[in-house]
Amino acid sequence: MRLHSKLMLLIVILILLIGGIFEITFKNILEMNMKKEIGSKALAVAESVANMPQIEEAFYEDDPASIIQPIAERIRKQVGAEFIVIGNRDEVRYSHPNPVRLGQKMVGGDNGHVFKGESVISESVGTLGPSLRGKAPIFSKGEVVGVVSVGYLQTDIEKEISTIQKKIFTDTFLILIGGLMVAFLITLNIKKALFGLEPKEIAWMYQEKHAILESIHEGIIAIDTDGRITVVNENAHKILRVPNEVLLRGKRIDEVLENTHLLAVVATGQAEYDKEIMIFGEVYLANRIPIFNKKSDVIGAVASLRSKSELAKLMQELTHVKAYAEGLRAQTHEYSNRLYTLLGLIQLGSYKEAIDFISKEVDVAQGFIQFLMKEVPDPIIAAFVLGKFSLASELKVDFTIDRESSFKDVPNEIDRDHLVTIIGNLINNAFEAVRENGKAEKRVMLFLTDLGKELIIEVEDNGRGIESEDNEHIFQEGFTTKKRNSNSGIGLSLVQNAINQLGGSITFSSNPGEGTIFTVAIPKSKGK
Repeated sequence: MRLHSKLMLLIVILILLIGGIFEITFKNILEMNMKKEIGSKALAVAESVANMPQIEEAFYEDDPASIIQPIAERIRKQVGAEFIVIGNRDEVRYSHPNPVRLGQKMVGGDNGHVFKGESVISESVGTLGPSLRGKAPIFSKGEVVGVVSVGYLQTDIEKEISTIQKKIFTDTFLILIGGLMVAFLITLNIKKALFGLEPKEIAWMYQEKHAILESIHEGIIAIDTDGRITVVNENAHKILRVPNEVLLRGKRIDEVLENTHLLAVVATGQAEYDKEIMIFGEVYLANRIPIFNKKSDVIGAVASLRSKSELAKLMQELTHVKAYAEGLRAQTHEYSNRLYTLLGLIQLGSYKEAIDFISKEVDVAQGFIQFLMKEVPDPIIAAFVLGKFSLASELKVDFTIDRESSFKDVPNEIDRDHLVTIIGNLINNAFEAVRENGKAEKRVMLFLTDLGKELIIEVEDNGRGIESEDNEHIFQEGFTTKKRNSNSGIGLSLVQNAINQLGGSITFSSNPGEGTIFTVAIPKSKGK
């Protein structure tokens, strides 16, 4: 059974139950009140009749019934009682609605307390049937000489209760119909609010949403229109430096984190992408998106937070991969050209020249590789420089590494990715610079040394140099003086970021039209 059907059935049962309980309770209360009211009325009439002087005096006449009967009947008709029976100490009737029963003994057996001088309300069965009676003693000269019994039949009381109960039942039925209509509207609205989903589906979606939020690497924070947090995942807790057991949901966002701009997004309904935000001294990139309902009203906003340093590291890794790929491609292309040259010499029968060509290439390659293996034993850095050497051959750039270079004492704690980023981007910039200098000779030289307490990386080129007005901007992300590559303006900013991570420094010297030298100093141990 679907949710709205269950709700409809439960509400109907609840209404029927409430209606039934109301009907029974009201009937009991009504019956009790009516009996109390009629009993009090009967007793009041009985006491009034018992106190009438004519009734008391009639007890001393030869025929009391002839005096008492007319008085009792007149009063009975006036108060609407079923009977007013007056009897003496021997319970002989002096009045009765049925004259035939005059002179007969009273029935019911409920006069004991009355002859003791007490007025009572009782229920008993008389000659006219079950009745509710009010009984009062008749006093004469301080003695009880008789009894007045005023009664109303139970059947008449039940008829009156039944009449009222029918009206109550009609009203209850109308309430039931109204309740059913309300129940239908409630279930319809609940179904609409839940988008027709069943509880199991909602529970599954909640678990799925929780799993998705926790699997996302970014920190996720969502708020409602009042600025109160509605969703926050584990990574957001880490970013905010708040333990997971601390409940953030329900708190105002400005109490937890300032300058989120989420409230502004809620107010304007405009999304904001890749905006920088500082949290505990670390820069994060924030995407802020408004949340809309079906009516296109803003009902909240959600923000995703991603560490900018992580993005920079990812970019560096992609740069490394690209550099490795370019190096391998260049090396493949270069050796393909040499193989074609060798093939041509063999086809021409120039075997001696072919042997000399092979020997020369082997000597050059082996010499360079042996130098790298000896002076730059780190395989990652050596392989990367070798790849750049092959790329330079393809680009027709004279790329050399200073024979005085030595990079043997590189501490293990220094991140090789940062070193590759620094060396690779400086060399790439140098290649671009010499290709645009318009000179026939295109030279780039790399110098590496680990002497002393610092690692020194120096890249020199004979490119067109850097204009003095650009000196302050070259390390800014996006700034470039090149036209050749639309992706320029990133390399030197990555170099600067990597150097900052290693606690180093970078300087440069440039002569416009002659070339540039970049010098990087990285401490082998931070703090020394």
